Amino acid sequence: MKISRRAVSMGLGVLGASPALTSARAEGVFSDLVGDVEDFRAASEAYIYGYPLVTMEMTRRVMTNVAAAEGTRAPMGQFVRLRNYPDASYRDVTAPNADTLYTTAWLDVGKEPWILSLPDMKGRYFLFPMLDGWTDVFQVPGTRTTGTGAQTYAITGPGWKGTLPAGVVEYKSPTALVWLLGRIYCTGTPEDYAAVHALQDACKICPLSAWGKDWTPPAGKVDASIDMKTAVRDQVNALSGVDYFRLLADLLKTNPPTAADAPILPKLAQVGVVPGKDFDPSAADPSVLNRVPKISFNRIMLHFVTGPEIQNANGWRFTTKTGLYGTDYIQRALVTAIGLGANRPEDAVYPTSLKAGGGLLARKYDGANKYVMHFPKGQLPPVKGFWSLTMYDENYFFVANPINRYSISARQNLKANADGSIDLYIQHDSPGPDKESNWLPAPAGKFVLMLRMYWPNPKAPSILDGSWSIPPVKNAV
Repeated sequence: MKISRRAVSMGLGVLGASPALTSARAEGVFSDLVGDVEDFRAASEAYIYGYPLVTMEMTRRVMTNVAAAEGTRAPMGQFVRLRNYPDASYRDVTAPNADTLYTTAWLDVGKEPWILSLPDMKGRYFLFPMLDGWTDVFQVPGTRTTGTGAQTYAITGPGWKGTLPAGVVEYKSPTALVWLLGRIYCTGTPEDYAAVHALQDACKICPLSAWGKDWTPPAGKVDASIDMKTAVRDQVNALSGVDYFRLLADLLKTNPPTAADAPILPKLAQVGVVPGKDFDPSAADPSVLNRVPKISFNRIMLHFVTGPEIQNANGWRFTTKTGLYGTDYIQRALVTAIGLGANRPEDAVYPTSLKAGGGLLARKYDGANKYVMHFPKGQLPPVKGFWSLTMYDENYFFVANPINRYSISARQNLKANADGSIDLYIQHDSPGPDKESNWLPAPAGKFVLMLRMYWPNPKAPSILDGSWSIPPVKNAV
């Protein structure tokens, strides 16, 4: 994502300005661009607040707009069971995972609860985070939290009261929209694929009214007006301000704000969005609203550089503020934009690197150069689950390469140096047959690296408390 100098000044000047910045001064500089600055500021805050909910809905539409489960898509209330790792053509979600097989489903729990049954995973690492409409992970059954034995849950919606079957644990969702984003670890061998496929097939969901019955999910309804080719993030960013806020108002009817969101409700009202009501197009100047999306999205992306929640170490940026956001709306929007579906930090941390080595003189990664990441003996990423280093293009999608390798980890049987250390080779061309086991292929142009650490050590050495630091990626000599 290219951010212009003009956008930077807008983001840090108008949108991030302190109350001491007088409206007269602001209007003198920006009145030709945004009209009334205070109205624009309120609209921008409202846009950032709603970005996760709108993105979740647009993602749901694309991923469920099919008659039957196929590939990466399935109708509402049916599982997508990915049988292989996503490849470079995958565009449904930014920053996809190439280390686990997804078992996912979209649910509407507004009318009745849904029952989720998980089989005995036989000691295999897995997690089944449940995201509400705002992208908060409200529950996360899995190896770390509930163990790997068979388990059954009822996911209930806001305000639901009733009786559940014996032995079924209730997980209450704050919103009607729920995304089950299950992940089961798989080495990628034919034998392990078959074992995980059997576990995926044993995962079941059904509405409470069908529990214990011979239930067949109905066919999905296909809406031909939904764009099934353009990346969801691009579709969201292409919405006019008016269309964006109209959709947000509709979504708030079944995905209500929390009590903690009360202070931002007046700003939503300024742009015609009142929870539980239709959008009011007369509340704000459409010419102001339609300038909001581009500048507000740039502000979201600037948070990756300027946000206090973002930690920096050796050219890597990461945060332990994922999965649960409270009222940190811009952090929530940033994670939505570059890593929709992110877990809680106890389950996963996602350090990301845009430039080699870090520092003022660091330059963005480019496939024209060769890089190396060096781990001293015994200092590979400390996790209780697994780790991987993933390659993305500058838009956070997988990169096509001759060996179809999108991430590198211990499952590649990494070759150690004579002193026990390990080097990862990050470059466009093969480093040679003797080093190819440690090669992460890069594109010819710009790229981004992400280090996934699933179930990071809770105690030292740990990235969670800073007792373990990520080594830098350096230009190869």
